[in-house]
Amino acid sequence: MSIFVSCKSEQKKSYQPPGKTPNILLIIADDLGAHDLSTTNSKYYETPHIDQIAAKGVQFDQGYASCQVCSPSRASIMSGKSPARHGITDWIGAPEGEKWRKQKRFNKLLPAYYNHQLDTSYITMPEAFKANGYTTFFAGKWHVGGEGSLPEDHGFDINKGGFHAGSPRGGYFSPYKNPKLEDGPKGENLSMRLAQETVQFMSEHKEEAFFACLSFYAVHGPIQTTEEKWRKYRNKAVEKGVDSVGYKMGKFLPIRQHQDNPVYAGLVESMDDAVGHVMQSLKELGLSENTIVVFTGDNGGVSAGDAFSTSNLPLRGGKGYQFEGGLRTPYIISVPWLKQKNVHSNVPVTHTDFYPTLLELSGLPQYPEQHQDGVSLAPLFYGKPIDNRSIVWHYPHYGNQGGEPSSVIRSGKWKLIHYYEDNREELYNLELDAKEENNIADDYPNIVKNLSDSLFTYLNELGAQYPEKDNTWSLEKEEKFLDKVRTKKMGSLESKRKEMLGEDFQPNNDWWGSQRIID
Repeated sequence: MSIFVSCKSEQKKSYQPPGKTPNILLIIADDLGAHDLSTTNSKYYETPHIDQIAAKGVQFDQGYASCQVCSPSRASIMSGKSPARHGITDWIGAPEGEKWRKQKRFNKLLPAYYNHQLDTSYITMPEAFKANGYTTFFAGKWHVGGEGSLPEDHGFDINKGGFHAGSPRGGYFSPYKNPKLEDGPKGENLSMRLAQETVQFMSEHKEEAFFACLSFYAVHGPIQTTEEKWRKYRNKAVEKGVDSVGYKMGKFLPIRQHQDNPVYAGLVESMDDAVGHVMQSLKELGLSENTIVVFTGDNGGVSAGDAFSTSNLPLRGGKGYQFEGGLRTPYIISVPWLKQKNVHSNVPVTHTDFYPTLLELSGLPQYPEQHQDGVSLAPLFYGKPIDNRSIVWHYPHYGNQGGEPSSVIRSGKWKLIHYYEDNREELYNLELDAKEENNIADDYPNIVKNLSDSLFTYLNELGAQYPEKDNTWSLEKEEKFLDKVRTKKMGSLESKRKEMLGEDFQPNNDWWGSQRIID
């Protein structure tokens, strides 16, 4: 294993891709936690095929999503723009403004309004590759807009399964209830089907350059698996030892503390099986030495809300949260002609970097007026530094998982969080405190001021939207809601966790609806 950082190096490699124009395979998992892979230190989930991508490439140990929820991140991957710039700051379909009151959470603020589709005036990453002679393909979850803003409206020649929905409407087994994907035989696995569609595309276009995006619906809820995989991971959890307490109360919701969910583990493995099918097919088609492979997730793992699926510890929080557990995600790039083996980088990188990076690694011109918030990571692959820069996140919403309306800036080792409920600010030194346990804002007032000024200069220049005070807020009503969460919800979660780990657990006759963790 080797580690490279953002510093000068004497290592020299060719800047040119191989003689033949390289292909791009971008794989995006949904809601996959930073530690949900074997290669990212999970001792519970098994992901041998994704691990092999990392073993043949570069794993960025400080890889960040562009947002703590899905639609903003996915829009940023495609556009190279931050959520504050493209305006999709929450998952599309989330209640905004006064509609938030219907959630009956009785919060202090009304979430900001946001754009509900990616602007088609942007030149997206697939459009840039298409303009340079690539055939483009998309399979799986889109959730960056509906009619008029679907994959085919943003540069993809072929779309298999991408529409406005953010979760698999029919679950992970056919029939899929997906208007962009024909049903397979009853019980066909969705992740494998998307992999097969991707393989068919690559096979049909192996003689030409292609840009393929395999965007899994997995591992988003409803989490489902087969009895065989459930039993494998149920036994593994029991052998490891099951803690009597599975959750700890956060500010708004309980947060899962252990990776011991056998249904979720089975869903993760099924996705990995699908990745394995694609990677083996690349080899059989003679494409593996000429295809850049990227693997990432769209936000942190779901430790609270949704299906309460996983734990991101030692990182704090999860999907929807302003903490590292919500913002960090697997981030792997394999460039076959560089012959890098199991390389780790500790340089902070983010989703908007994919666009300029993949262009440069492919020997194509940059589109700086488009990927405005990304930087090319290509120099790192050749032993050269990239400039230090700040990374900004803007999430002026509450969300389903318990996160708070906030904005974040990271600069070097420093991370500042600004909270909109009371305008307080927290400061963490991530080099010494990756768990974000010690708020040291009072100790470094000048750093807090400088980071806060930089954060809001950026946001205000972009015309970012902010939440507003809810004049109907009642402390009494909010406390009553939270008391119900602490008792009834917590009790239900603990009960369902134990039930799922029971020897005779059977959610239904066919096991395909095995999610039913939350009533």
